[in-house]
Amino acid sequence: MIREYRTIEEVAGPLMLVKQVDGVKYDELGEIELPNGEVRRCRVLEVNGRNVLVQLFESAAGINLANSKVRFTGHGVELPVSPNMLGRVFNGMGEAIDGGARLISEKTMDINGTPINPAARYYPSEFIQTGVSTIDGLNTLVRGQKLPIFSGSGLPHANLAAQIARQAKVRNKDDKFAVVFAAVGITFEEADFFISDFKRTGAIDRTVLFINLASDAAIERISTPRMALTAAEYLAFECDMHVLVIITDITNYAEALREVSAARKEVPGRRGYPGYLYTDLATMYERAGRKMGSEGSITMIPILTMPEDDKTHPIPDLTGYITEGQIILSREMYRKGYMPPVDVLPSLSRLKDKGIGEGKTREDHASTMNQLFAAYARGKEAKELMVVLGEAALSPIDRLYAQFADEFEARYINQGFDENRSIEETLDLGWELLSILPKSEMKRIKPEMIEKYWPKDAK
Repeated sequence: MIREYRTIEEVAGPLMLVKQVDGVKYDELGEIELPNGEVRRCRVLEVNGRNVLVQLFESAAGINLANSKVRFTGHGVELPVSPNMLGRVFNGMGEAIDGGARLISEKTMDINGTPINPAARYYPSEFIQTGVSTIDGLNTLVRGQKLPIFSGSGLPHANLAAQIARQAKVRNKDDKFAVVFAAVGITFEEADFFISDFKRTGAIDRTVLFINLASDAAIERISTPRMALTAAEYLAFECDMHVLVIITDITNYAEALREVSAARKEVPGRRGYPGYLYTDLATMYERAGRKMGSEGSITMIPILTMPEDDKTHPIPDLTGYITEGQIILSREMYRKGYMPPVDVLPSLSRLKDKGIGEGKTREDHASTMNQLFAAYARGKEAKELMVVLGEAALSPIDRLYAQFADEFEARYINQGFDENRSIEETLDLGWELLSILPKSEMKRIKPEMIEKYWPKDAK
């Protein structure tokens, strides 16, 4: 039996204190009924004897302490799930906002999920093709991996996120691939961009969208990524699908966490963020992976904007500890007009070696990847020397490396947000660019590979 309480003591910002409450648990969902019949939701943050501190999902405006009633549901925040979620748009609380029919759910799942037992995890080893050369060719994404994108304010990470959501696929397994896209704390214009882009390209049919606007309550921002991951867990581990989860922007999520922490008067950690930020992010990121007994998997691309482009800021810093690498977007590339503006040299996918090679991508992938990295790094050095000493001071081979760096940026990095390159096209383009240099410089590629893949019309 659900009991109702009229013992609201105090409301302060997003928090409310209810006294003389029995049998309530941490994280339990509650409902506040206003005198006019309106119902708002809340979540239990703290239980102290018979006093309960709850967090409001909606605004506190209009809550009358004497005449409002509170009841607790006996369970946490849950998401109704069904295979029919694909193609639908939900808000941060899991309610459909696309005007479609009401979702008939197969079951409801707690949005906090259950961690994957480390002993039951499979090691990520299957290549996911995103159609973006700088990711597929140089920082390969592997099924079950967590690979964040570090962006800066004003850089086109939204376009890159939409491009990956449209183009990503596990090769030879198209029919079982799905995307769960969570937009956290975005503007109405950005929400409209994502929804219309997915509808325009038809990607909406295999996508579940969760949209949380900047005008929504902070607590909804905290629940949105967990809603998305719960939908992903259902599709992956109960429907055996390969699910790619894209969450943008993790920085907005962390800001909401800081806002709630400040309202609770908790002792702040680095830059005012709560001391448990690392643990909180880990409880989300570690829900990605593959597990024994299930064909499905969850691969995650969290996107975050680095305040002041600072990689040492707590959010990118802690994210880097938990995830397997990072793709970094460059303001310099953006100024040059190269899209997507990926900064190749500091970007890294720690699992790329596990997802490439014969039978996965192509036998020449690892060696050409290493050669492209080395040649681009040397080309950048040559260009810096050229700025200081002038082109005449460079040796002929250094001039070739400088030319290679320019061509690499203009043709390999710069592909636009609408071009979908297969891994074969990416590898062939890599060979074409390497042919700018003499064969004697190919020190990271075996002679038989050079013989097989070197462009026939190259010198």
